[in-house]
Amino acid sequence: MNQLQRFQSELTAKGFEWALVNDITNVGWLSRFTGSFAYILASAEKAIFITDSRYDIQAATEVEGYDIRVFRSPVRAEGFIKEILTELGIKKFGFESSLAFGTYLTWKNMFEGVELEALGPWVSELRMIKSADEIAKIKRSCELTDACFVHFQRLIQPGVTEYEIQLEIEFFLRRNGAELSFDPIVVSGANSARPHGKATDKPLEVGDFLTTDFGGKLDGYCADMTRTVVVGPATDRHREIYDQVLKAQIVAIEMIRPGVAAKDVDLKAREILNEKGFSKYFGHGLGHGLGRLVHDPGSLSSVSPHIIAEGQVWTVEPGVYIEGFGGVRIEDNVVVTADGNINLTGSPKELLSLP
Repeated sequence: MNQLQRFQSELTAKGFEWALVNDITNVGWLSRFTGSFAYILASAEKAIFITDSRYDIQAATEVEGYDIRVFRSPVRAEGFIKEILTELGIKKFGFESSLAFGTYLTWKNMFEGVELEALGPWVSELRMIKSADEIAKIKRSCELTDACFVHFQRLIQPGVTEYEIQLEIEFFLRRNGAELSFDPIVVSGANSARPHGKATDKPLEVGDFLTTDFGGKLDGYCADMTRTVVVGPATDRHREIYDQVLKAQIVAIEMIRPGVAAKDVDLKAREILNEKGFSKYFGHGLGHGLGRLVHDPGSLSSVSPHIIAEGQVWTVEPGVYIEGFGGVRIEDNVVVTADGNINLTGSPKELLSLP
């Protein structure tokens, strides 16, 4: 069963006759379209792909199994959709919750006699279970991200700036045909206590923790890896913090298997960190779903409603962030199998002291 068939089956199960998919990430997932503007209007038996003339040729090349409809200026999207609704006699359809409120009001006014009903989050949540093809693409992105980490280690030495390392990460990934999963995070010294800090012109100094969080995106699927190293010799304090974060990550990954509550994995990681009194320095969730977006649906957190299932791909990224000293985060990408998981991230995790 392909993505469209899964969606159509769920559409029927949820009691919707028609739905208009308006989230471009979900449109791409359902159709393999890589452009930035399109809708999918679908029922259990029919699927219509709607875009404008900018993507006429691209849609014909990328999109299969759909009735492709293309509009051109001066026709506008809402007018074109109205024509299709009238043609098919559609009096009610579901829409995704990501729809902008202004667009919703426009549709309400323009689609007279047509009832609009919110679908809820389930369309995006379908993406949580990856096909074998999707997992293979994520694995390729992880392999390139591993290679990037090896590549830029030569730059890690006193005097090199955070900016320079960030740029080298971007250049490497793009030179190798990838997009960026997100803007790389490169933070050192006291800056490394900022989980989502931005690279600056600060030079690396002996004694700094250096945290790099980055990922390549190939064929529309993301990788997301974090590694923390020490510039120069590691002290006992460096090792104490790093080793406890690594222990928490290893134990958390070992827990990930079908049927386990996501929140229990997060809580176990915090329990391990608290053996050294570090859980108070860990403020974010343990991980998130990974796929077409770097933050795909799903969360590993203390309030997560999710139950881990075969085919999901998760980041596992405990961290400790101590203001004025620095921070450590270690992040891998794991795919859930029938009896456990496979770690798609291959970079070593022992504490590196560089150069």
